Amino acid sequence: MSYPKVITKRMEDHPTDSHTIERYEATGGYVQAKAAVAKTRDELVETVKESGLLGRGGAAFSTGLKWSFLAPARPAYLVVNGDESEPGTFKDRQLLERDPHQMLEGVIITAIANEVHHAFVYIRGEYPKPARRLQDAVDEAYVKGYFGKGIFGSEYDLELTVHLGGGAYICGEETALINSLEGQRGEPRLKPPYFPAAKGLYMMPTIVNNVETMANIPHIFEMGVDAYRALGHGDDTGTFMTSLSGHVNKPGNYELPHGITWRELIYDVGGGVPGDRELKMWIPGGASAPWFNPDDHLDLPITKGDTGQAGSMLGSGAVVVMDDTTCVVRAAERVVRFFSHESCGQCTPCREGTTWLEMILRRIEDGQGRPIDADLLLDVSDNISVGLAWPPRQTTICPLGPSAVSPITSIMRHFNDEVMAHITEGACPLAKTEVHA
Repeated sequence: MSYPKVITKRMEDHPTDSHTIERYEATGGYVQAKAAVAKTRDELVETVKESGLLGRGGAAFSTGLKWSFLAPARPAYLVVNGDESEPGTFKDRQLLERDPHQMLEGVIITAIANEVHHAFVYIRGEYPKPARRLQDAVDEAYVKGYFGKGIFGSEYDLELTVHLGGGAYICGEETALINSLEGQRGEPRLKPPYFPAAKGLYMMPTIVNNVETMANIPHIFEMGVDAYRALGHGDDTGTFMTSLSGHVNKPGNYELPHGITWRELIYDVGGGVPGDRELKMWIPGGASAPWFNPDDHLDLPITKGDTGQAGSMLGSGAVVVMDDTTCVVRAAERVVRFFSHESCGQCTPCREGTTWLEMILRRIEDGQGRPIDADLLLDVSDNISVGLAWPPRQTTICPLGPSAVSPITSIMRHFNDEVMAHITEGACPLAKTEVHA
């Protein structure tokens, strides 16, 4: 089954040179950025607001509405979040590596819309090739006069800086990213008062948008609001990219329309589960998201609303599929271990709680679990994310702590019997079969 392509069309049609400025301009690139110079802030912001574009970085907040919140103080800044560190997510890497000019055109339009004269792209430190590709693209654009003094022959000045992070997951959180960009320790800031739109980079108004979000901007202006909205499903406009991995025959990045079901994604797009094994569960939106199971969610449409009502989120667009040989305790322990390791340590519930969750899960996995451990897991989780509800009512500055709670509540809700068997039998009940991590 084929689906319409927007932000991946160029790289699919021209796989060998889609990253070059020659190919980008030959396929209509930078036309919308040139036109944006002559437009007002209100025109640009309203167009993006009317398009219904939701941020593709995880929060899925209205992009145009976020722009409209920018405080009047100047100078203002634009920061593009390319710190793609969520386990299972690798879509922004492809966009940066194979079509960087598309994102750069989005940066130019966004900067003009928000009266920004200096933009930054913050890239995950473990992405050396995408970073080199992006820097080459930036250099090409500077030579053409698309960045620097008087872009496109206008009176508008726009500088752009590419910055590599140090490899901390927490810097994917916008205020921690801003701290890191300023040369400070990568720790989240309290909101309020440090909402980036009011007090962001250098304590000035700042727009923080994701790489995929920026890649969509030129297409909104090229095809028009109505055509862009028609690509989507209800309030979820345009297309979206998903990084599909785990126990599927065809893992990879896919650009898809909102509204298809999880069954279509896993079985039609992903080619089903290897060896025709039974689908056991999947993570629908990156490691931070509560897990889904086939009995309740397989025919659920992939939209922000439907996913949220079912108790999870589309998040960063990463989908991790697990078959019936997967040990749920081991899978949860791996995810919790990641968040425990990546906690910045600023908040006690996160710093201590994630460590305790990891220790308890490891004890159960090692066959040393106690009957009380199931309740202890939930008790510790409740002190990080009060009420164990979704969206979380967190006791921490940022959502990292509650992210470690998601796998706990998922396995206790959907696979409580397997967890208890793990404890009472002192071993994984799937030990007689091949068990995946």
